[in-house]
Amino acid sequence: MSLLVVGLSHRSAPVSILERAALGADAQVKLLQDTVAAEPAAEAAVLATCNRIELYADVDKFHAGVAELSTLLAQHSGVGLDELTPYLYVHYEDRAVHHLFSVACGLDSMVVGEGQILGQIKDSLAKAQDLHTAGRLLNDLFQQALRVGKRAHSETGIDRAGQSLVTFGLEQLAAGGDAEEWARGKKALVIGAGSMSSLAAATLARAGVDEVVIANRTADRADRLAEILNDAGDLDVVARAVPMDAVPGELTRADVVVSCTGATGLVLSADAVGAAVSGRVPDAGAGVGSPARAGGVPSRFGSGAAQAARLPADHEGGEENCPLDLPSLSATAGFSVLGEAAVAGMGAAELEQHAAWVDNAPRPQEAKSVAEEAEAIVALAALASSGMRIPERRKPAAVVEAARPAPVLFLLDLAMPRDIDAAVHRIGGVRLVDIESLAEASADAPMVADVDQVRRIVADEVAAFGAALRAAHITPTVVALRTMAADVVAHEIARLEGRLPGLDDKHRAEITQTVKRVVDKLLHAPTVRVKQLAAEPGGAGYADALRTLFDLDQEAVAAVSRADGADDESENSKNRGPA
Repeated sequence: MSLLVVGLSHRSAPVSILERAALGADAQVKLLQDTVAAEPAAEAAVLATCNRIELYADVDKFHAGVAELSTLLAQHSGVGLDELTPYLYVHYEDRAVHHLFSVACGLDSMVVGEGQILGQIKDSLAKAQDLHTAGRLLNDLFQQALRVGKRAHSETGIDRAGQSLVTFGLEQLAAGGDAEEWARGKKALVIGAGSMSSLAAATLARAGVDEVVIANRTADRADRLAEILNDAGDLDVVARAVPMDAVPGELTRADVVVSCTGATGLVLSADAVGAAVSGRVPDAGAGVGSPARAGGVPSRFGSGAAQAARLPADHEGGEENCPLDLPSLSATAGFSVLGEAAVAGMGAAELEQHAAWVDNAPRPQEAKSVAEEAEAIVALAALASSGMRIPERRKPAAVVEAARPAPVLFLLDLAMPRDIDAAVHRIGGVRLVDIESLAEASADAPMVADVDQVRRIVADEVAAFGAALRAAHITPTVVALRTMAADVVAHEIARLEGRLPGLDDKHRAEITQTVKRVVDKLLHAPTVRVKQLAAEPGGAGYADALRTLFDLDQEAVAAVSRADGADDESENSKNRGPA
């Protein structure tokens, strides 16, 4: 059997795909059960976080395993296999071990070095243990990954290279300023009461906010989190819990909002956010329309003026049949309604209409320029037809943005799929930081020396794990060999007693001990050496050679393996979590 991981993350897939592929708790359970029920897999564990979905399995066939795990991921995520496949990555054997150890150390995180992933790996192992889908290989692997992650954080400065996603997100909201100074005195609203939301609430409290309000669909969890914050002696904060239907009212009081729920749809719409700040910022909701729908899928963008198209400064009409709501738009010099940036967020039908309008619009533009713009928009229409919408272009190079009012409401969306409508980017007086913008901001992680040191730790630990795994692979064969030798000794002593019935107990014991010592000495050197050889790369064949040389019964070896596995399971049932 061999380790295989199939998955996708922020490094391989766009946020739109990660959102659609996100797995809820029930889906994770069903995925694990279906994976171990599939023919190629004997064990399974799933690691699902806000920016990765990975399925680990112990398989007996590589190609069949890849096909089966990919199909299962597609089925349970709801994303078609053809659409999902380009974003999947596959790691096998030592590369799979290296990948998980790197993930545990924070090297593969959106924020390099963040430590929250260790808790997520621990939860992943606990889930697999509770469902009995983790056997010896995955138990050993995940336990070792946790130890490697802890070692990296204790022996290097990787903690300085990155923070938790919450801390990093707050720093982005503070726009490069000191996060604690920025947070001091603010009123915070935390939506959700899971692990990430709890971390956010505690981080905000430590940063110095005056109040933390927790809203959650399960009132008991929100009450418990508020109680913990209020009882913490080192936190000077007032915490209270509210039901989810109180969120609109709390939005009007909040200065900063952190949302991380397991909801499959939006928790905060652009309209709700616009209404919350309308009394604090003049014309805060201007430019945000009602979300449009395409094919039953809620659009992340508004319509009409929300498309952020701008007229040239010298525009004098000619807007007939243009799908953009041109009369309602402010004139902005240097930005053409023909440009690609003008149509960010449009649905396929609107894009096709706009492309036709560009072709026929009476504009004093060069024919070549108009043709190129039309071709670009037609290409965007084709893209939108396949994915229902095109990605939002928040920073089109040609746009000269009008001056925006200073933010009065700061939103941090850590959910996947997202909780907060991306269209709130367009609302004056609001600053939104989400998973996508965090990925952009963390692209150039610092502390290269610390990262290199962690990589060396990972490489050493991968080699040690591989050696231990290969050595463990031969152990049942060595045990079976020694058991066979003990049986031979017992048989020969019994035969000797039959031939020498008058042998007294003292001499019988001395003869038995002598024969055992001879057998042990003969087996000692070869069994020690075969373990050493088996631990080296390419040493997997030594177990087969030993079985062939001594004519060992394969079933006897398998019985030893089953006994060891039963012992492991018994130990795991006593202690579900790593030390």
